[in-house]
Parts: sequence; structure tokens; C-alpha cells
Amino acid sequence: MSVFRSKGYDGASLNELAEATGLKKASLYHRFPGGKKEMTDAVLDFMEAWINEKVYMVLSNSEVPPQRRLKDAIHNIGQVYGHGTKVCLYRSLSMDTGMSLFGNKIEKGIGQWLESFSILGEAVGKDVETALKMAKQSFIEVQGSLVLSKAMGNTEPFAQAIQNIETRYSS
Repeated sequence: MSVFRSKGYDGASLNELAEATGLKKASLYHRFPGGKKEMTDAVLDFMEAWINEKVYMVLSNSEVPPQRRLKDAIHNIGQVYGHGTKVCLYRSLSMDTGMSLFGNKIEKGIGQWLESFSILGEAVGKDVETALKMAKQSFIEVQGSLVLSKAMGNTEPFAQAIQNIETRYSS
């Protein structure tokens, strides 16, 4: 995942993928006969499962108070993005060839994020339309803060985005 995050689909070389996995290129092809596309599909499948478990299931669990759900999901989001040090996989793969090959999976993952945060918005008393707007704003803030954190060389923008999200769902 780290190679695709940093290089995107087109920029990721098999040498880099082999080095990142600790495997030889022949072993990669043995495990992924479809090559780089199959590897990317596997990474996206992993990310979809991660979002489902660590964001969707957490935020949609009506047996847990909304603020606890939010804290748990925020913790998980912080971990997957290295608290602002890691680039978003979807952003990296939405450039060039990646979007034409993986657009459906990227759209599905983002949709799952939006649905999760919409459910939380409704749980804190917002109407459906407002909950969706809040969910979109949360996604925009996280993604924008990752770009800004990378450009500035510090994680303060990411921390601020997380704080904004917590405030948005508390009021």
C-alpha cells in the first residue's frame, strides 16, 4: 500500500513493489499473475475491508453512544493516515490511469466513508441532508489536511481537521 500511496498506479514500479513486500519480482507474479493491476485490486480490497471494519461498522453501531463511535473512528482514521504523515491511497490512485482502472472501487470506498459519517450525523440529531453535508465536509477536511500536512512538513493541519470533525459532530 505504501508504494501505491506514494507513487500512484502509474508511478509504482515492480522493483519498488518487490522491495516493499520483501519478495522477488517472480514471487510477486506467482502470487499476482495479473501483475500490478491485480496487486492494486488487492490493496483496494484491503482498504475497503478496513473502512468497513474500522469506520463504517464503528460509526453505524447504534448500541454505542455517538460520541464514543466518533472517538473510536477518529482513532482508526488517525492510525491509517499516520496522524497526518501518510497520503491517501484513493487520492494517489485517482490520478492518470488509476481512475480509469479503479474508479469504481475508489467511488465505493468514498461512498462507504460518506455513508458512515452520514449515519453518525443522523445519530446526533441532524436531518438526512445535513448529515450528508457534514459527511462530505469531513471527508474534504481529512483529504485536504493530508495534502497540506505533506506540503508543510507537519501534521498540524491534520490535527486541526480532526478537531473540526469532533466539534462538528458534538454540536
